[in-house]
Amino acid sequence: MRITVLGSAAGGGFPQWNCNCRNCAGLRRGSLRATPRTQSSIFVRGDTGDDGILFNASPDILEQIRARPALQPARGLRDSAIAGVVLIDGQVDHTTGLFMLRERRGALPLWCTDPVAEDLTTGNPVLSVLGHFCGVERHRIEPDGAPFTVPGVPGVTLRAQALSSKAAPYSPHREAPVPGDNIGVLMSDAASGRSAFYAPGLGEITPALFDTLCGADAVLVDGTFWTDDEMLRLGLSGRSARDIGHLPQSGAGGMIEWLDRLPARTRRLLIHINNTNPILDEDSPERAELARHGIEVCADGMDIVP
Repeated sequence: MRITVLGSAAGGGFPQWNCNCRNCAGLRRGSLRATPRTQSSIFVRGDTGDDGILFNASPDILEQIRARPALQPARGLRDSAIAGVVLIDGQVDHTTGLFMLRERRGALPLWCTDPVAEDLTTGNPVLSVLGHFCGVERHRIEPDGAPFTVPGVPGVTLRAQALSSKAAPYSPHREAPVPGDNIGVLMSDAASGRSAFYAPGLGEITPALFDTLCGADAVLVDGTFWTDDEMLRLGLSGRSARDIGHLPQSGAGGMIEWLDRLPARTRRLLIHINNTNPILDEDSPERAELARHGIEVCADGMDIVP
């Protein structure tokens, strides 16, 4: 199984178009050692075949496809290596790119939970709009750990698990969450038996989720904020990281503490990194602290073999 990180930033990307925080301004000036990032998405293929699964369709999907030739194998006049799309949630930064796939020949195979399908036909009617173009062949994801596969991607089995986080702002479940608003997905490779768990939005680690993380060979998890009060201190939001469904890396009960408890063999990676997070500065003490804990920071174009 081969995982390619198409985008590793949170909503808005890095640098964010209207942001002049230390990170964004420093990257533009060239005074900060950091790498630009597009909004979070991964592409997963088996060990054989060109086609794979697109996890989330970010607003940057066209840029991501252009930057990764494997997604355009050019086998015909119109072609794509995207065999299907799996949505982790209904957030804007994970779904807006679906509009850019509207020229597909035939209905777009799409896997999502019922709550996400509801959000994308009511509050943000992406699926309804696509009905006027290529159409959508929607498949239901049950967030109960039952295995499912995407046709055309041999050797990769998926299992979805409900997560504690936040539904999109336009969702009726925003303040009254239901199972399936957010999921993590365990990807397993039939040939090697190895697996990876993907959860770019994660507000709490429950005992059941921790068991799943312990069983995976690699985990790509929420790296949005360094501290719980990051956006509050900068005056960019009136809510904490946990209030908007993201477990911060530092502090008591933070992501670092949880990742430290995983088996030594587990590869630990952070994805969906907000433009304000000091770990984007490759010379920062926060980035050095992650390195001491054996935690990697995902970057666009990174290839991962669990």
